[in-house]
Amino acid sequence: MSNERFQSQTVRLANQSDIKGIAKTFAKAFYDDPVSGYFFPNDATRAKALEKFFAIQVKYYLKKGIVYTNDDFQGASVWAAPEYKYGSVGEFLSLAPMVFVLKGGSSRAMKALNVLDSKHPHEVEHYYLSTLATHPQFQGKGVGSSMLKPILEICDSKEIPSYLESSKIENVPFYSSLGFKVTEEVSLPLNGPTLYLMWREPQR
Repeated sequence: MSNERFQSQTVRLANQSDIKGIAKTFAKAFYDDPVSGYFFPNDATRAKALEKFFAIQVKYYLKKGIVYTNDDFQGASVWAAPEYKYGSVGEFLSLAPMVFVLKGGSSRAMKALNVLDSKHPHEVEHYYLSTLATHPQFQGKGVGSSMLKPILEICDSKEIPSYLESSKIENVPFYSSLGFKVTEEVSLPLNGPTLYLMWREPQR
């Protein structure tokens, strides 16, 4: 898979046959993420656990939300649309299989999601970026921004804000370049990592 090939690929809506490929990309991209280590502290089993975790998430959002990828799964984005009414905790409970993937970490996950749900701007309709990742082989080549472009264009044309939680401070400049601004820093319970809550007003 070359960079030249990426340039000619089309970002498209994902479908059920893409679940495994997207989950693999997410698992590789998030292996060393602070939140991944927080939920899955065992280095030896984290990769497989993440793959199962993201497969459940992507399957759910294909029904309830919006998922973009490309044919080689160089990246993907998972969104909730403005009409999405479930909070983070409600979503977690809807994704019952995740409890089994998290095993002993499910209580920690519930506490963390309760915190994030309390900070989520439910009172304002917006697009919510649940997950964005680029396969490590293609990071820094514009894949991530291409996965965000379709929804951000809708946000701008329809004047709808968007929201995300960045789990790495290193990613804040990337999101800032697309119009997102940090509104708050939140530390997850039980000595968890810090997340950066970011909001984007539509760009004119």
